[in-house]
Amino acid sequence: DNKDSATYIITAQNFESLMEQGLPMVVDFYASWCSPCQKMMPIVESLAKEYKGRVIVGKCNVDNDDELPAMFYIRNVPTILFIKNGKIVYKQVGAVDEATVRAKIELLLK
Repeated sequence: DNKDSATYIITAQNFESLMEQGLPMVVDFYASWCSPCQKMMPIVESLAKEYKGRVIVGKCNVDNDDELPAMFYIRNVPTILFIKNGKIVYKQVGAVDEATVRAKIELLLK
């Protein structure tokens, strides 16, 4: 993935160390063959830039990593998890607009 991307690639291997940074996390579970997932990519990327340093925004390709999706019982893509203090606060299944994702991120920062 491109190096100047603000979006983290989140895997079962680095999830814990990212959690330990103590910031809220937003994890977008996606697959490359999924067109609603493709629709979410630019939204996730732009919010990652906007909230850089305040929220860890990342994505997990469910075809490359089955461990992390299994940990969170991810059945459908796209699914976005909003995590605060190690707990899932919101789970967004399906494609939504940027305002919806931003509103949930704002709630994580409260």
